Amino acid sequence: MSIRVGIMGYGNLGRGVECAIRHNPDMELAAVFTRRAPEELKILTETAAVCSADEAENWKDKIDVLILCGGSATDLPVQTPKYAQWFNVVDSFDTHAKIPEHFENVDKAAFQSGHVGIISVGWDPGMFSLNRMYANAILTNGKDYTFWGKGVSQGHSDAIRRIDGVKDGKQYTIPVEAALEAVRNGENPELTTRQKHTRECFVVAEEGADLARIEQEIKTMPNYFDEYDTTVHFISEEELKRDHSGIPHGGFVIRSGKTGWNDENSHVIEYSLKLDSNPEFTSSVIVAYARAAYKMSREGQKGCKTVFDVPPAYLSALDGAELRKHLL
Repeated sequence: MSIRVGIMGYGNLGRGVECAIRHNPDMELAAVFTRRAPEELKILTETAAVCSADEAENWKDKIDVLILCGGSATDLPVQTPKYAQWFNVVDSFDTHAKIPEHFENVDKAAFQSGHVGIISVGWDPGMFSLNRMYANAILTNGKDYTFWGKGVSQGHSDAIRRIDGVKDGKQYTIPVEAALEAVRNGENPELTTRQKHTRECFVVAEEGADLARIEQEIKTMPNYFDEYDTTVHFISEEELKRDHSGIPHGGFVIRSGKTGWNDENSHVIEYSLKLDSNPEFTSSVIVAYARAAYKMSREGQKGCKTVFDVPPAYLSALDGAELRKHLL
């Protein structure tokens, strides 16, 4: 029997989830729910229904796991607890500082309804979180470093586009090579925010806009650019579409540590990702955790979970014997 999956929201992430389901034979897409007019939404899966988000509750017995593809700022804090009333749910909530609060809200709703909710699934938080935890457990005497990029930061790109006089724009987060090499060499450097990453912006300005003002507003924007060395390039709309249409990303999680009675031996653990499509990779992680949510629910588990709470084998469509034979 296939795991029946629903998608709430059909932006970049929702489309990525639909593609990922196609590559998982034990799953089927049952329905896509949208806040847009359903008749105007064209999806790739001919056998799946397209419904208004208001109709989701009517599907509570027809869907095994609902994947929530909204944004972390305003959508997921409301949607995940709401839909956990009726479904097992998975989301990609990525506001790190608010994860504990989000966990409590989803846990209460999912526990009361008897469902499983897995939150903050993706690559960071998600795969990077797991690798930080594994490395901390193994090298207890050590130090963590996380570098992001080179890749497009969607939040920072949106911040650029909100500036008066900006027609469009993309922002890349780039690790500082010297800092990355020092960490890889086991030097355990103390690094400021500015020393770890730079930011590079490609901006399409409105005709007649004050370019000097726009550049200054970007470089001094609190919480986004003011703590970084930032370069701003003004380019044409055609150049942006030609050279910056993708959404690549990636990064590195590194822990360096010491072992031995007198800390005589050094070790470095590194996990890295290089992604052509940030949303499509994130979607693939989410779909694997949707399988885990289904398995955990079938066992009678309930409440909110994170990637730390899910046994690795639950992510795979292979059974234990196959995993031990081929991957152990």
